[in-house]
Amino acid sequence: MTRELIIGGARSGKSRLAERTALASNLPVTVIATAEALDLEMTARIERHRADRPAHWRTVEAPRDLAATLGAECAEGRCVVVDCLTMWLANLMNGAEPLGGPHDADKLTGLASEREALADILPALPGHVILVANEVGLGLVPETPLGRLFRDEAGRLNQELATLCERVTLVAAGLPLILKGS
Repeated sequence: MTRELIIGGARSGKSRLAERTALASNLPVTVIATAEALDLEMTARIERHRADRPAHWRTVEAPRDLAATLGAECAEGRCVVVDCLTMWLANLMNGAEPLGGPHDADKLTGLASEREALADILPALPGHVILVANEVGLGLVPETPLGRLFRDEAGRLNQELATLCERVTLVAAGLPLILKGS
């Protein structure tokens, strides 16, 4: 039973590392994809990710109900890759408007309960779980309140999950840097 968090910037190589790690596990692999094909550009990105993965891997789409999907898909002797937590967070925040206070995200429909459900189930999941997330805190400060709220919530989510995972890896320029674990 291993839980691993792989973080990095856009195009850093984090998904590729997750795929290599899953392949090296020699276990049957399921990919939980969180992106939704809402426009042509995102559709092309999703197709590129699918084409990069081995054809025999299962793909399950879970843009929102991640904890429940993990509970259904994780099993002893299996590897599950979640790609990606940042997109899942964006889906949960979709259409939200900032409410003007320091705890806005807790007031967003479903965000707090979904994040809590994920944190609750993660330590008990059987098998090898690989979570992929963007590290968005290294870039520019977002221009809008909603953008800043998203950046803050992504950082909080990464911190919380990093404490729950046995291994945490930062990927930059395709190079992995192990932050936690061996």
